[in-house]
Amino acid sequence: MYAVIKSGGKQYKVAAGDVVKLEKLSAEEGKEVIFNEVLALDDKYGTPLIAGASVKGTVLKQARDAKVIVFKKKRRQNYRRKNGHRQSITLVKITEVCGK
Repeated sequence: MYAVIKSGGKQYKVAAGDVVKLEKLSAEEGKEVIFNEVLALDDKYGTPLIAGASVKGTVLKQARDAKVIVFKKKRRQNYRRKNGHRQSITLVKITEVCGK
């Protein structure tokens, strides 16, 4: 059984036992999180959400993702800017997909 959840403005297809890399959640390591915004559940699709469906998970780790290099250049203008960015992420292990 799988579900499509919405978290941090993005959609993720998850199933029980999956480890998902989400945008930073305000939960401590080892705590349980519940996602109530379920968009799809197997072959059922919500309009826009499925009423009564939820996904439970456990926070494994709060971390930072790999560095992304942002390089801007305008040719023949001697304009070059190099910046780096590391996004904060949360690793969540999906424990249960609860449907109606």
